[in-house]
Amino acid sequence: MPNFISYWISMKIKDILNVLEEFAPPSLQEPYDNSGLITGNYEWDCTGILCTLDSVEEVIQEAITRKCNLIVAHHPIVFRGLKSITGNNYVERSIILAIRNDIAIYSIHTNLDNVLKGVNGKMAGLLGLVNTQSLVPKEGILQKLFCFVPVREADAVRQAIFDAGGGQIGRYSECSFNVEGTGTFKGAEDTHPFVGDPGKIHKEKEIKLEVIFPAWLQQRIVRAMLSAHPYEEVAYDILTLANTHSMTGSGLVGDLENPLSEAEFLQRLKSAFQLKLVRHTRLTGRKVQRVALCGGAGSFLIINALARGADFYLSSDIKYHEFFDADGRMVLADIGHFESEQFTKELLNEILREKFPTFAVLKSEVQTNPVQYFS
Repeated sequence: MPNFISYWISMKIKDILNVLEEFAPPSLQEPYDNSGLITGNYEWDCTGILCTLDSVEEVIQEAITRKCNLIVAHHPIVFRGLKSITGNNYVERSIILAIRNDIAIYSIHTNLDNVLKGVNGKMAGLLGLVNTQSLVPKEGILQKLFCFVPVREADAVRQAIFDAGGGQIGRYSECSFNVEGTGTFKGAEDTHPFVGDPGKIHKEKEIKLEVIFPAWLQQRIVRAMLSAHPYEEVAYDILTLANTHSMTGSGLVGDLENPLSEAEFLQRLKSAFQLKLVRHTRLTGRKVQRVALCGGAGSFLIINALARGADFYLSSDIKYHEFFDADGRMVLADIGHFESEQFTKELLNEILREKFPTFAVLKSEVQTNPVQYFS
Protein backbone atom coordinates (compact mmCIF):
# COMPACT_ATOMS: atom_id res chain seq x y z
CA MET A 1 0.00 0.00 0.00
CA PRO A 2 1.52 3.37 -0.95
CA ASN A 3 1.74 5.79 1.93
CA PHE A 4 1.54 9.08 0.06
CA ILE A 5 -1.92 9.53 1.63
CA SER A 6 -0.25 10.35 4.92
CA TYR A 7 1.16 13.58 3.49
CA TRP A 8 -2.34 14.87 2.79
CA ILE A 9 -3.49 14.45 6.37
CA SER A 10 -2.15 16.53 9.24
CA MET A 11 -1.54 14.03 12.00
CA LYS A 12 0.63 14.47 15.05
CA ILE A 13 2.38 11.54 16.68
CA LYS A 14 0.47 12.34 19.87
CA ASP A 15 -2.81 11.81 17.97
CA ILE A 16 -1.73 8.25 17.14
CA LEU A 17 -0.51 7.52 20.65
CA ASN A 18 -3.74 8.82 22.21
CA VAL A 19 -5.63 6.07 20.38
CA LEU A 20 -3.24 3.38 21.57
CA GLU A 21 -3.33 4.63 25.14
CA GLU A 22 -7.12 4.71 25.10
CA PHE A 23 -7.02 1.01 24.16
CA ALA A 24 -4.25 0.04 26.59
CA PRO A 25 -3.70 2.74 29.26
CA PRO A 26 -0.02 3.19 30.23
CA SER A 27 -0.98 2.91 33.91
CA LEU A 28 -1.62 -0.81 33.31
CA GLN A 29 2.01 -1.59 32.51
CA GLU A 30 3.96 -3.58 35.07
CA PRO A 31 6.44 -1.71 37.33
CA TYR A 32 9.47 -3.29 35.63
CA ASP A 33 8.34 -2.31 32.14
CA ASN A 34 9.36 0.55 29.83
CA SER A 35 6.31 1.16 27.67
CA GLY A 36 5.85 4.59 26.13
CA LEU A 37 7.68 6.90 23.74
CA ILE A 38 11.33 5.84 23.65
CA THR A 39 12.63 8.12 20.88
CA GLY A 40 11.05 11.03 19.04
CA ASN A 41 8.62 13.79 19.94
CA TYR A 42 4.89 13.83 20.56
CA GLU A 43 4.52 17.02 18.51
CA TRP A 44 6.13 15.72 15.31
CA ASP A 45 3.93 15.42 12.24
CA CYS A 46 3.48 11.72 11.50
CA THR A 47 4.32 10.56 7.97
CA GLY A 48 3.34 6.94 8.50
CA ILE A 49 3.14 4.18 11.10
CA LEU A 50 4.98 0.86 11.06
CA CYS A 51 3.65 -1.83 13.42
CA THR A 52 6.04 -4.49 14.65
CA LEU A 53 6.84 -6.86 17.48
CA ASP A 54 10.47 -5.70 17.88
CA SER A 55 12.03 -2.36 16.91
CA VAL A 56 15.45 -3.75 15.92
CA GLU A 57 17.79 -2.21 13.33
CA GLU A 58 16.23 -3.98 10.35
CA VAL A 59 12.79 -2.68 11.31
CA ILE A 60 14.06 0.87 11.76
CA GLN A 61 15.69 0.70 8.33
CA GLU A 62 12.39 -0.59 6.95
CA ALA A 63 10.59 2.41 8.48
CA ILE A 64 13.09 4.77 6.81
CA THR A 65 12.63 3.04 3.44
CA ARG A 66 8.83 3.04 3.70
CA LYS A 67 8.76 6.68 4.90
CA CYS A 68 7.21 5.93 8.29
CA ASN A 69 8.55 8.12 11.10
CA LEU A 70 6.65 6.28 13.85
CA ILE A 71 7.33 2.68 14.83
CA VAL A 72 4.79 1.10 17.17
CA ALA A 73 6.40 -1.94 18.76
CA HIS A 74 5.22 -4.39 21.38
CA HIS A 75 8.63 -4.97 22.99
CA PRO A 76 10.54 -1.90 24.22
CA ILE A 77 13.95 -1.69 22.54
CA VAL A 78 15.25 -0.04 25.73
CA PHE A 79 14.19 -2.33 28.54
CA ARG A 80 16.99 -1.86 31.06
CA GLY A 81 18.80 1.42 31.63
CA LEU A 82 21.50 2.49 29.17
CA LYS A 83 24.66 4.01 30.61
CA SER A 84 26.16 4.79 27.22
CA ILE A 85 25.09 4.84 23.58
CA THR A 86 28.19 3.96 21.57
CA GLY A 87 26.80 1.36 19.19
CA ASN A 88 28.38 -1.60 20.95
CA ASN A 89 25.22 -3.73 20.83
CA TYR A 90 21.99 -4.04 18.87
CA VAL A 91 20.04 -1.87 21.34
CA GLU A 92 22.46 1.05 21.09
CA ARG A 93 22.75 0.71 17.31
CA SER A 94 18.97 0.72 16.97
CA ILE A 95 18.61 3.86 19.07
CA ILE A 96 21.37 5.66 17.14
CA LEU A 97 19.77 4.75 13.80
CA ALA A 98 16.34 5.94 14.96
CA ILE A 99 17.62 9.26 16.34
CA ARG A 100 19.77 10.00 13.28
CA ASN A 101 16.72 9.57 11.05
CA ASP A 102 14.09 11.23 13.25
CA ILE A 103 12.22 7.98 13.82
CA ALA A 104 9.92 7.88 16.84
CA ILE A 105 9.72 4.51 18.62
CA TYR A 106 6.75 3.78 20.85
CA SER A 107 6.41 0.61 22.93
CA ILE A 108 3.07 -0.78 24.07
CA HIS A 109 4.15 -3.79 26.09
CA THR A 110 2.67 -5.12 29.34
CA ASN A 111 -0.20 -2.63 29.21
CA LEU A 112 -1.25 -4.33 25.96
CA ASP A 113 -0.79 -7.71 27.69
CA ASN A 114 -3.00 -6.59 30.57
CA VAL A 115 -6.16 -5.65 28.64
CA LEU A 116 -8.56 -8.44 27.75
CA LYS A 117 -8.71 -7.54 24.06
CA GLY A 118 -4.94 -7.14 23.82
CA VAL A 119 -2.24 -9.71 23.05
CA ASN A 120 -4.01 -12.54 24.88
CA GLY A 121 -7.35 -11.65 23.32
CA LYS A 122 -5.77 -11.89 19.87
CA MET A 123 -4.40 -15.34 20.73
CA ALA A 124 -7.78 -16.46 22.08
CA GLY A 125 -9.49 -15.33 18.87
CA LEU A 126 -7.13 -17.45 16.77
CA LEU A 127 -8.06 -20.50 18.86
CA GLY A 128 -11.80 -19.80 18.82
CA LEU A 129 -12.18 -19.29 22.57
CA VAL A 130 -15.40 -17.86 23.98
CA ASN A 131 -16.43 -16.56 27.44
CA THR A 132 -12.98 -15.06 27.86
CA GLN A 133 -11.85 -13.45 31.12
CA SER A 134 -8.58 -12.28 32.59
CA LEU A 135 -6.84 -15.24 34.22
CA VAL A 136 -5.66 -13.10 37.16
CA PRO A 137 -7.76 -9.89 37.24
CA LYS A 138 -6.02 -6.76 38.51
CA GLU A 139 -6.89 -5.33 41.91
CA GLY A 140 -7.01 -1.65 42.91
CA ILE A 141 -8.08 -0.61 39.41
CA LEU A 142 -11.72 0.22 40.08
CA GLN A 143 -12.93 3.44 41.67
CA LYS A 144 -16.41 4.65 42.55
CA LEU A 145 -17.80 8.14 42.16
CA PHE A 146 -20.54 9.37 44.51
CA CYS A 147 -22.20 12.65 43.59
CA PHE A 148 -25.37 14.45 44.62
CA VAL A 149 -27.61 15.90 41.90
CA PRO A 150 -31.02 17.62 41.85
CA VAL A 151 -33.61 15.06 40.80
CA ARG A 152 -34.51 16.84 37.55
CA GLU A 153 -30.88 17.04 36.41
CA ALA A 154 -29.83 13.52 37.43
CA ASP A 155 -30.41 11.96 34.00
CA ALA A 156 -28.17 14.47 32.25
CA VAL A 157 -25.33 14.10 34.77
CA ARG A 158 -25.60 10.33 34.75
CA GLN A 159 -25.44 10.22 30.95
CA ALA A 160 -22.41 12.50 30.89
CA ILE A 161 -20.60 10.09 33.21
CA PHE A 162 -21.58 7.14 31.03
CA ASP A 163 -20.40 8.95 27.90
CA ALA A 164 -17.03 9.54 29.58
CA GLY A 165 -16.61 5.79 30.16
CA GLY A 166 -18.14 5.27 33.59
CA GLY A 167 -20.58 2.54 34.58
CA GLN A 168 -18.94 -0.41 32.81
CA ILE A 169 -19.11 -3.70 34.75
CA GLY A 170 -17.71 -6.56 32.71
CA ARG A 171 -19.87 -6.82 29.59
CA TYR A 172 -22.59 -4.56 31.06
CA SER A 173 -22.61 -0.82 30.43
CA GLU A 174 -24.42 2.23 31.88
CA CYS A 175 -24.52 0.69 35.37
CA SER A 176 -25.36 2.98 38.29
CA PHE A 177 -27.13 3.05 41.64
CA ASN A 178 -29.44 5.89 42.59
CA VAL A 179 -30.96 6.83 45.95
CA GLU A 180 -33.27 9.80 46.51
CA GLY A 181 -32.78 11.95 49.60
CA THR A 182 -32.66 15.54 50.82
CA GLY A 183 -29.59 17.73 50.53
CA THR A 184 -29.11 20.93 52.52
CA PHE A 185 -26.81 23.89 51.91
CA LYS A 186 -26.51 27.61 52.57
CA GLY A 187 -24.51 29.76 50.21
CA ALA A 188 -22.56 32.85 51.20
CA GLU A 189 -23.96 36.26 50.21
CA ASP A 190 -21.74 36.41 47.09
CA THR A 191 -22.74 32.98 45.74
CA HIS A 192 -25.06 32.25 42.80
CA PRO A 193 -26.84 29.02 43.75
CA PHE A 194 -28.72 27.02 41.11
CA VAL A 195 -31.61 26.68 43.59
CA GLY A 196 -32.33 28.62 46.77
CA ASP A 197 -31.15 32.05 47.85
CA PRO A 198 -27.75 33.28 49.08
CA GLY A 199 -27.50 33.47 52.86
CA LYS A 200 -30.47 31.14 53.44
CA ILE A 201 -30.45 27.42 54.16
CA HIS A 202 -32.03 25.42 51.37
CA LYS A 203 -33.37 21.87 51.22
CA GLU A 204 -33.37 20.13 47.84
CA LYS A 205 -34.59 16.72 46.70
CA GLU A 206 -31.45 15.10 45.29
CA ILE A 207 -30.26 11.82 43.82
CA LYS A 208 -27.17 10.21 45.30
CA LEU A 209 -25.59 8.79 42.16
CA GLU A 210 -23.02 5.97 42.38
CA VAL A 211 -20.95 4.89 39.34
CA ILE A 212 -17.79 2.79 39.07
CA PHE A 213 -14.98 3.35 36.57
CA PRO A 214 -11.34 2.32 35.98
CA ALA A 215 -8.83 4.59 37.70
CA TRP A 216 -7.22 5.86 34.50
CA LEU A 217 -10.52 7.54 33.55
CA GLN A 218 -10.78 9.56 36.77
CA GLN A 219 -9.95 13.00 35.33
CA ARG A 220 -12.25 12.49 32.35
CA ILE A 221 -15.12 11.22 34.53
CA VAL A 222 -14.87 14.10 37.02
CA ARG A 223 -14.57 16.67 34.24
CA ALA A 224 -17.69 15.30 32.51
CA MET A 225 -19.64 15.20 35.77
CA LEU A 226 -18.71 18.78 36.70
CA SER A 227 -19.51 20.03 33.20
CA ALA A 228 -23.02 18.54 33.27
CA HIS A 229 -23.78 19.34 36.92
CA PRO A 230 -25.86 22.47 37.56
CA TYR A 231 -24.42 23.37 40.96
CA GLU A 232 -21.83 26.09 41.47
CA GLU A 233 -20.05 23.88 44.04
CA VAL A 234 -20.47 20.13 43.53
CA ALA A 235 -20.30 17.67 46.41
CA TYR A 236 -18.73 14.38 45.30
CA ASP A 237 -16.50 11.60 46.63
CA ILE A 238 -14.16 9.10 44.93
CA LEU A 239 -13.20 5.83 46.56
CA THR A 240 -10.77 3.14 45.42
CA LEU A 241 -12.39 -0.30 45.54
CA ALA A 242 -10.90 -3.64 46.55
CA ASN A 243 -12.84 -5.35 43.74
CA THR A 244 -10.89 -6.88 40.87
CA HIS A 245 -11.37 -5.60 37.32
CA SER A 246 -12.35 -8.52 35.09
CA MET A 247 -11.32 -6.75 31.86
CA THR A 248 -7.70 -6.23 32.92
CA GLY A 249 -5.06 -8.53 34.32
CA SER A 250 -2.49 -11.20 33.55
CA GLY A 251 -3.24 -14.01 31.12
CA LEU A 252 -6.62 -15.14 29.84
CA VAL A 253 -8.97 -18.06 30.34
CA GLY A 254 -11.82 -19.09 28.07
CA ASP A 255 -13.72 -22.04 26.65
CA LEU A 256 -13.88 -23.94 23.41
CA GLU A 257 -17.40 -23.98 22.01
CA ASN A 258 -17.02 -27.72 21.43
CA PRO A 259 -14.58 -29.90 23.40
CA LEU A 260 -11.63 -31.37 21.51
CA SER A 261 -9.29 -34.23 22.24
CA GLU A 262 -5.86 -33.11 23.37
CA ALA A 263 -4.36 -34.23 20.06
CA GLU A 264 -7.01 -32.29 18.11
CA PHE A 265 -6.36 -29.16 20.17
CA LEU A 266 -2.61 -29.48 19.66
CA GLN A 267 -3.23 -29.65 15.93
CA ARG A 268 -5.44 -26.54 16.09
CA LEU A 269 -2.75 -24.78 18.09
CA LYS A 270 -0.04 -25.76 15.62
CA SER A 271 -2.11 -24.60 12.65
CA ALA A 272 -3.34 -21.32 14.19
CA PHE A 273 0.15 -20.21 15.21
CA GLN A 274 2.00 -21.73 12.24
CA LEU A 275 4.22 -23.76 14.54
CA LYS A 276 6.99 -26.15 13.57
CA LEU A 277 6.80 -27.85 16.95
CA VAL A 278 5.09 -27.64 20.35
CA ARG A 279 6.84 -28.50 23.61
CA HIS A 280 4.28 -29.93 26.01
CA THR A 281 3.75 -32.18 29.01
CA ARG A 282 2.41 -35.71 28.80
CA LEU A 283 -1.20 -35.86 27.58
CA THR A 284 -3.80 -36.67 30.21
CA GLY A 285 -6.31 -38.43 27.93
CA ARG A 286 -9.07 -35.98 28.84
CA LYS A 287 -11.03 -33.62 26.60
CA VAL A 288 -9.98 -29.97 26.27
CA GLN A 289 -12.77 -27.52 27.11
CA ARG A 290 -11.24 -24.76 29.24
CA VAL A 291 -8.07 -23.15 27.92
CA ALA A 292 -5.77 -20.68 29.68
CA LEU A 293 -3.02 -18.77 27.91
CA CYS A 294 -0.48 -15.99 28.26
CA GLY A 295 1.49 -14.37 25.46
CA GLY A 296 5.22 -14.18 26.12
CA ALA A 297 6.81 -15.53 29.28
CA GLY A 298 3.93 -16.94 31.35
CA SER A 299 5.26 -19.66 33.64
CA PHE A 300 4.31 -17.49 36.63
CA LEU A 301 0.65 -18.20 35.84
CA ILE A 302 0.76 -22.02 35.80
CA ILE A 303 -0.68 -22.25 39.31
CA ASN A 304 -3.45 -19.80 38.37
CA ALA A 305 -4.37 -21.82 35.29
CA LEU A 306 -4.73 -24.90 37.48
CA ALA A 307 -6.83 -22.98 40.00
CA ARG A 308 -9.21 -21.83 37.24
CA GLY A 309 -9.74 -25.42 36.09
CA ALA A 310 -7.88 -25.16 32.79
CA ASP A 311 -7.51 -28.35 30.79
CA PHE A 312 -4.72 -26.79 28.75
CA TYR A 313 -2.35 -23.89 29.41
CA LEU A 314 -0.18 -22.44 26.67
CA SER A 315 2.55 -19.84 26.99
CA SER A 316 6.30 -19.65 26.42
CA ASP A 317 9.75 -19.52 28.07
CA ILE A 318 8.82 -22.41 30.39
CA LYS A 319 11.80 -24.01 32.14
CA TYR A 320 12.37 -27.73 32.55
CA HIS A 321 11.31 -27.98 36.20
CA GLU A 322 8.27 -25.77 35.61
CA PHE A 323 6.77 -28.41 33.32
CA PHE A 324 6.41 -30.64 36.40
CA ASP A 325 4.02 -28.04 37.88
CA ALA A 326 1.23 -29.22 35.56
CA ASP A 327 1.20 -32.30 37.82
CA GLY A 328 -0.85 -34.39 35.41
CA ARG A 329 -3.87 -32.14 35.99
CA MET A 330 -3.65 -30.28 32.68
CA VAL A 331 -1.50 -30.13 29.57
CA LEU A 332 1.16 -27.41 29.68
CA ALA A 333 2.53 -26.22 26.34
CA ASP A 334 5.38 -23.88 25.37
CA ILE A 335 4.93 -22.56 21.84
CA GLY A 336 7.81 -20.04 21.84
CA HIS A 337 7.94 -16.38 22.81
CA PHE A 338 7.89 -14.95 19.30
CA GLU A 339 5.32 -17.49 18.16
CA SER A 340 2.89 -16.58 20.93
CA GLU A 341 3.09 -12.84 20.20
CA GLN A 342 3.74 -12.83 16.45
CA PHE A 343 0.23 -11.59 15.61
CA THR A 344 0.55 -8.53 17.87
CA LYS A 345 1.57 -6.39 14.89
CA GLU A 346 -1.73 -7.39 13.23
CA LEU A 347 -3.57 -6.36 16.40
CA LEU A 348 -1.82 -2.96 16.46
CA ASN A 349 -2.55 -2.49 12.77
CA GLU A 350 -6.24 -3.29 13.32
CA ILE A 351 -6.56 -0.85 16.24
CA LEU A 352 -4.99 2.01 14.28
CA ARG A 353 -6.62 1.33 10.91
CA GLU A 354 -10.05 1.32 12.54
CA LYS A 355 -9.40 4.86 13.78
CA PHE A 356 -7.33 6.10 10.82
CA PRO A 357 -8.64 4.16 7.77
CA THR A 358 -7.08 6.52 5.20
CA PHE A 359 -3.72 6.99 6.91
CA ALA A 360 -0.56 4.98 6.20
CA VAL A 361 -0.65 2.24 8.85
CA LEU A 362 1.70 -0.53 7.76
CA LYS A 363 2.80 -3.91 9.11
CA SER A 364 6.49 -4.68 9.25
CA GLU A 365 7.67 -7.31 6.79
CA VAL A 366 10.79 -8.06 8.83
CA GLN A 367 10.83 -11.42 10.61
CA THR A 368 12.36 -10.55 13.99
CA ASN A 369 12.40 -13.95 15.69
CA PRO A 370 15.97 -14.51 16.96
CA VAL A 371 15.29 -18.23 17.50
CA GLN A 372 15.83 -20.57 14.56
CA TYR A 373 14.95 -24.27 14.22
CA PHE A 374 17.04 -26.95 12.52
CA SER A 375 15.14 -29.90 11.14
